Amino acid sequence: MENLTPGKISLAFRKAVSAGLMRNEDSALIFYDLSFLGERLAQLKSCFPASALHGLAIKACPLAGIMKLSRELGCGVEAASLGEVMLALHLGFSPGMVVYDSPVKTAEELEFALAEGVHLNLDNFSELERVKEQIAKWRNGEIKSTVGIRINPQIGEGSISESSVAGEYSKFGVPLNYKRQELIHAFLENDFLTGMHLHVGSQGCSLEMLTEGCGKLYDLMLEINSLTMVKKGFEQISTFDIGGGLPVSYFRDKRPALMEDYADALKQRAPLLFVNKFPQPASSAPQAGLRLITEFGRWTYTNAGWTVSRVEYVKQDPGVNTAMIHVGADLFVRECLNPRDWLHEYTLLDRAGNIKEGVSENPWNLAGPLCFSGDILAKGVPLPEVQEGDNIVIHDTGGYTFSMWSRYNSRFAPRIIGYYNDGETFVLLKEREGMADILKFWT
Repeated sequence: MENLTPGKISLAFRKAVSAGLMRNEDSALIFYDLSFLGERLAQLKSCFPASALHGLAIKACPLAGIMKLSRELGCGVEAASLGEVMLALHLGFSPGMVVYDSPVKTAEELEFALAEGVHLNLDNFSELERVKEQIAKWRNGEIKSTVGIRINPQIGEGSISESSVAGEYSKFGVPLNYKRQELIHAFLENDFLTGMHLHVGSQGCSLEMLTEGCGKLYDLMLEINSLTMVKKGFEQISTFDIGGGLPVSYFRDKRPALMEDYADALKQRAPLLFVNKFPQPASSAPQAGLRLITEFGRWTYTNAGWTVSRVEYVKQDPGVNTAMIHVGADLFVRECLNPRDWLHEYTLLDRAGNIKEGVSENPWNLAGPLCFSGDILAKGVPLPEVQEGDNIVIHDTGGYTFSMWSRYNSRFAPRIIGYYNDGETFVLLKEREGMADILKFWT
């Protein structure tokens, strides 16, 4: 199952209402189907070697309860800031399960990461020099961290430019086409540099693009390991981080490539990523083997979550109706500012949580509560006749929604609830904000 159905969502919502979890002040709620999420993580792990580190992108969903669940299920995390690194360590992730990817790490942040022993992916040669200087004075050059470098495979952009990072130009990483020899030299000259990292992009990047990006770095890895075998007697690159990026479906009638499809394509293009050990000459010492890292955030979380908002007011104008709801660009900044590329499905529930049927004569705009005209979540949505007090469900909101929450207009962040088995058991993941939270933030 790729998407939660309206029927399953309606069932869980009715149980939540019966349990008193939607109070009068809860004009909007965010839900996570934790059973679905567990199945998603099991599917991910089944597609790759058991030794793979699945560093789920914290930026997709930083909720402590969700992160703890993923840790208990054997996953790690990918951090894009020092704050995310510290959050992961605070929540009990061992340093070796944390991948640190920020493109603008300070010298102090690098020192902290090296001291803790998290895996570092460096963004550029200047950052490499900073790490080299720190290692030179660090306990005789011995560090606990493993270190890789991010490389832009330069395979082109996907259909959403804002989420494509492997074009001819990218603010991320070292460009492969222009800097190939410099990259080879960096590995030959720095024994501590043992990893490669890439990320093609997210949502709008095809399976073929993702596979090609990995393939280009895979070929480079083979070349470098051949050179280091001759020069140093061992294959130096032992960590290969493929990033994330596999698209998810925001619509039940659209089927993206499955994770199994991606894994199969990678097995064909880069087979050593799946065997854990490099082939060695008979006379060489056995090697520790290859560690594969993945960073799937959107694919893991998005389809596990959904948001519901009470309809506060209804407006009727010639040719169009407007439902005024309690979430907009505060929770859905990408959807409101780039509606062409970021779309969702919607379901209308009555006050009790039952699905309303039919389609009204005029389509509906779903307008948010913020004070600017662009705060419209969707335009021209075919829905049944909407009434005040109904509930609008926004499907597939488990990733890159609440993590991008905006403080504009000082809205109270909504209550977030997890559940198992279609609502047989509920877990409070985050309480709705109150006035004290707003005052603390602005003071």
